[in-house]
Amino acid sequence: MGNSALKAHLETAQKTGVFQLTGKGLTEFPEDLQKLTSNLRTIDLSNNKIELLPPLIGKFSFLKSLVLNNNKLTALPEELCKLKKLETLHLNGNHLRQLPAAFGQLSALKTLSLSGNQLRTVPTQLCGLRHLDVVDLSKNQIQNVPDTVGELQAIELNLNQNQISQISVQISHCPRLKVLRLEENCLELSMLPQSILSDSQISLLAVEGNLFEIKKLRELEGYDKLREAKNRTGNGKEGKHSYIWNVQMLQSRFALL
Repeated sequence: MGNSALKAHLETAQKTGVFQLTGKGLTEFPEDLQKLTSNLRTIDLSNNKIELLPPLIGKFSFLKSLVLNNNKLTALPEELCKLKKLETLHLNGNHLRQLPAAFGQLSALKTLSLSGNQLRTVPTQLCGLRHLDVVDLSKNQIQNVPDTVGELQAIELNLNQNQISQISVQISHCPRLKVLRLEENCLELSMLPQSILSDSQISLLAVEGNLFEIKKLRELEGYDKLREAKNRTGNGKEGKHSYIWNVQMLQSRFALL
């Protein structure tokens, strides 16, 4: 990309607070962006070839959204954790194996998407994020969900297309978790905590593509209790739409809405 084109993007970003430069083959984070550390609210550098985020990323103190999907990142700098106003972080399709130790300091973070990386476990740092709503860890290499997951504050957790064979019963204790996606993993029915059905806040559970037949799930203790509980929540204005049975889908998946 020529200097004149980059300059034009910088001028636009200075006015709008949004810097978007996607699919341009960039191999480095544009250093000229440091001129806009007090202006930018959104940075989108998706679909490039960036391998490293420089420490200067920590200087964007007003940044609310950072999108770096489909790059070549293998690690994140600790300085990223200084972004106290960051609400949205999308890092899909990189090569990340872990998160910085101080990741839990991103106190404003609401949406985190790490699909298609190389994570082997659910990062414990996420449990310190009190405003986190949505976490996408699909398409990684996660094999088990540890006890620390019980402290996760998220409303939705996507663990589809991993290698999960074990889940801690503590997942039932997540105080706000409503949606749990576990499709296409390596779960035996005996490894799925029954407390998810009988003693949790979860109202949508997706488990298609594991090592058991969906009809066996309906035989578990707590299944009817969960169904009745979700029906009772349908007395408001959402009414009948708060709990949906789709017989055709139940042949291949379990979903409670």
